[in-house]
Amino acid sequence: MKEPERSTCPDCERIEPVTRRDFVRAVGGAALAAPLFSLAAPSRVARAADSTGAETAVKRLYGTLTSDQRKAICFPFDDPKRNRINANWAITKPTIGDFFTKEQQAIVDEIFKGATSPDGYERFQKQMEDDSGGFDTYHVALFGEPETGKFEWELTGRHMTIRVDGDSVEGTAFGGPIVYGHGAGDSQKGLPGNVFYYQTIKANEVFEAMDGKQREKALLEKAPKENAVQLQGASGKFPGIAIGELARDQKELVEKVMKVILAPYREKDVDEAMAILKQGGGLDALHLAFYKSDDIGGDHVWDIWRLEGPNFVWHFRGAPHVHTYVNIGVKS
Repeated sequence: MKEPERSTCPDCERIEPVTRRDFVRAVGGAALAAPLFSLAAPSRVARAADSTGAETAVKRLYGTLTSDQRKAICFPFDDPKRNRINANWAITKPTIGDFFTKEQQAIVDEIFKGATSPDGYERFQKQMEDDSGGFDTYHVALFGEPETGKFEWELTGRHMTIRVDGDSVEGTAFGGPIVYGHGAGDSQKGLPGNVFYYQTIKANEVFEAMDGKQREKALLEKAPKENAVQLQGASGKFPGIAIGELARDQKELVEKVMKVILAPYREKDVDEAMAILKQGGGLDALHLAFYKSDDIGGDHVWDIWRLEGPNFVWHFRGAPHVHTYVNIGVKS
């Protein structure tokens, strides 16, 4: 029997940085039409008054670094490396396991745990073990000086970019664009074993609740490039159907999708993301698109989908496995 044609993922065959520019700028917007999580946030993005546990741990890590370690992983805050993003790249050469002492590795783990929710932490640990052999094979960089001014801690590797910035990056959720993914179930219907496939199931519940005309607007032929997540602002043109056109019960399903996709991250970052979304017009200003391309198994459970609005892009590419690029920030 002839085997089915297999999708390929060139990004997963190499470790290579890709420069992305113009990620974060500002935009004003209208208020969210209906409550989503705890959206009693002011129209201006709130700034945290105190450092959280993750930020405090970053400062502790910085204080333990030797001069040679700082030369290897520390950079000025405005170093262009901080704005690079890719689903598979090493931000610095050393790996966590080979470069840091046991004490420092424990602090790095504390930072990562502080940047995620308990469920997200467990999912990411499983993903990193499957995709790269574990947390200690990933790479860390520090930008700026955590003890005195603006700073950002960043961890990258296969299917992972996560940041902790202590609100150093103005008007931006997560400290900048982030990436998550998982290679499990590659090219197999339902991506068996994939810790993020449940997000595709949840997104497709919205599609199933649409009528014929709504589906015509929402379902498109070919997806854009997965890393095409530049913010467009209020004048942008967004693919798919506007959430504002949906009925109340359909909007409630979209709200559930939002809760699911944001759930792996810490509450502080989720709150900031939702405040930024509110500034850009809220849920009604988002568009939701599904793509016919790369429908694994031809089952019409659309593996690639995208939520996008003036200051929000969440591109989920679930074929041949999961790569997700996220960019949330205000744009002028």
